Order: sequence, then structure tokens, then C-alpha cells
Amino acid sequence: MKVMINLLMLVACSLGLVNAKEEHWAVLVAGSNSWMNYRHQADVCHAYQILHKNGIPDERIIVFMYDDIANNEENPNQGVIINKPHGPDVYSGVPHDYTGEEVTPENFLAVLTANSSALRGGSGKVLNSDGDDKVFIYFSDHGAPDLIAFPEGELYSTQLLAALKKMHKLNHYKELVFYLEACESGSMFVDLEKNLKIFATTAANPDESSYGYYCNITGMPCLGDEYSIKWLEDSDAEDLTKESLDKQFKLVKKETLESHVTEYGDMSFQKEAVIDFQGGVTPGPVKKEPKGPRGHDPFSVIPSREIQMSKLHMALREENDLAKRDQILTEIITVAEHQRSMIRTVESITRSASKGGKLTDQLMTRPTHLSIRDKECYQAAVSTFSSVCFRLGQNEYATGLVYVFGNMCDMGIPKERIVDAIYMAC
Repeated sequence: MKVMINLLMLVACSLGLVNAKEEHWAVLVAGSNSWMNYRHQADVCHAYQILHKNGIPDERIIVFMYDDIANNEENPNQGVIINKPHGPDVYSGVPHDYTGEEVTPENFLAVLTANSSALRGGSGKVLNSDGDDKVFIYFSDHGAPDLIAFPEGELYSTQLLAALKKMHKLNHYKELVFYLEACESGSMFVDLEKNLKIFATTAANPDESSYGYYCNITGMPCLGDEYSIKWLEDSDAEDLTKESLDKQFKLVKKETLESHVTEYGDMSFQKEAVIDFQGGVTPGPVKKEPKGPRGHDPFSVIPSREIQMSKLHMALREENDLAKRDQILTEIITVAEHQRSMIRTVESITRSASKGGKLTDQLMTRPTHLSIRDKECYQAAVSTFSSVCFRLGQNEYATGLVYVFGNMCDMGIPKERIVDAIYMAC
């Protein structure tokens, strides 16, 4: 039988039906940590299971995840991660290429550009693809205008786009597909050039939150993210040899009800099959998986930055024991005070940098469409704020406030004055 398969492959190659040199690669990134952010690692583990069963070998799948969820003391199912209610374990078999403090923007960029000398820790695997290969990248985490977060750092749109452009220049792929789950994720690809053979889709447009999904399970954080669940469960249920990238995008866009799924980049290869990016060159038959519960329970879908508070209120609603209710109420007060502290800090920075007056209120107001023009100023301000005030990767609520720095920079307030104000406030 094996001889017959090899003969068929040789015939297919000779007829040009299969590119003998083509390989399929993937990079999967969960950019957060902590139990409350369960969903990001669950999404990424689920993505791995899809790529693995569809025939991409582990040596060509590179996984970033903090790995503090499966065996977390709060996990009622030790060693198990699920991505839907009563779902299968998606953690088993996942490669641990970059974990813990190795999950950094620097390592991610080094992997994309195959710069092994820039790696710090980890398995050492990099994207050794070439101009015959197809590459799939999936990232799930917190975001803000023009950035995506890591546990101890941020990656800005200019940095990501520069890395992708370098990959194209060095002929590191034939075609590349990038799925991005994060708040304001569309802002990462607004400036993506259309001639790089990169097709990107995002969970949200540049001005809105993404949403946690399967959030109504007692004693558990949200199990996934809405956009991610829609593409992951579609890939589980459909014959990906017959479904095109464009069809999957349109289905996910239709089924993602809370945010606006958006597409960017090169649309010229949208008609190619999803399996060309989420599977091996010659995938075998794959068992289809049913989709999770349908319907739209308002307690199941929560704006990402409101998940922590919403889950506490859900727990309070379900708890009758007075002592435990008091404990939950104490946690609610603690979270509320922390969020208020973030707001007051940003107000203080704004007042100082703008020298007070009515301009402060204007700067604190989020515009309907935020377009950051002075990116150098914005990145300097946000990086300083994240470093000395509230690390964005650890404080998702703070990611919803950094638009203020974009307002200040675009208003012409010098970055030095903004940075000085941040140090004064923190």
C-alpha cells in the first residue's frame, strides 16, 4: 500500500498536480498568561489539533504559549484544556516550543524571520520556510490600537509589518495567511501592503473590542474567543479541501455577531482551499467534529476587557452562601478600584502633559475612528506607560485606555512631555 501511495505521488508530481518542494508551516501564538486568560491558550491548542490532524508535522508547527493553564491550581480538570463546553482535551500533544518567559515579541519576530541568533530560550525552532512554501500564522491575545500584547511586552503594527515585509523580501514563503484575535486587531493590518502575498483576517476592526466566548460555564473563565471559535469550529466541521479561504472568511464574518471581522492584504489567492494553509501537502481523511452549542446567550459572549468583572457578577448571581457572596463582593470592589486607579492615572498623565484646561476632557474622549499618525510618539508613550505604570499584558483593562496617548501625540504634544508626565504619575 505504501509503495502504491509513493507511486501515485511520483505520478502527481510529474503531472504538476503536486509541488514536490512545497511544504506547509505554521506559527501559533497565545500571547497572554494567567487563569483568567484561559481562552487564548485554549484557542491556540485547538488550532494545533486542527493543523496536526490535517497533516502538518510537528517539526513545522511552532507554538508559543505560557503553559500556566493546564496544570493551574484553579483548573478542575488537571492537565486538560477545553475550547468549548464538554469539549475534548485540546492540550494533549501540543509542542512546547516557547513557554513562560520565552513568550516575547522578540522571540516571535526572530521565529518569523528565521533569526536563530536572536532567540532567547525555547526549542530553537524557527520558520525555515522558503519561496515554495505556504505559511499560516495565528495569534490570540489582548490588543489595543496599533499593538498586540505579550505577558511582558508589546508588539506594534510597524514592527510586525516590517517583519512580514522582510520575510517577503527574503523569499520565506509563497503565500501567507494570518488570523489575528485581539481587540482593535484590524489596526495591525491597516497599512499591510497588497503585493506581499499575505492575506490577513482579524477578529475586530481598528476601533472595537473583540469578545470572549463560552463564558457562561460555572467555575471556569471564558473557554474561547468569538472570532476564533467560529473559524476553529468551522475548520473542524468542514471538508477543508473544498472550502476556500474566502468562504471561511465570509462564514466567520457572518457568524461573529459582536465584532466586525475584517480582511486585509492580498485577495488574489482567496479562492485557494483552506487545507493549503491549515493542513499538510497531502492530507489524509480527517474525522469531522461537530460545532459547539449554537444560539446567542448574552452571558456567553463578553467584551474582552469586561470579562473579569462580568465573571465576578455571574459568580455572585449563582452563589447563595453569604460568606462566599461577601468574598465575591470584596473581589468586585478590588477589581473596580484597580480599574479606577488606571483611569485616574491616565487622567493625571493627560492633565500634566496637556497643561490642564478643557483640552484634558477632549483628549480623554475616544474618537469614533482612531487613526494614529505619529506612531513614534505613540509607541514611546505606550511602552513607557506599560513599563512603569500598568503592564498591558497583565492589565487588559488598561489596553482600553491607551488611545489617549494616540490623541495626545496626534494633537502635537511632544513625546518627551508625555513620557515625563507618565514618570511623574507612576
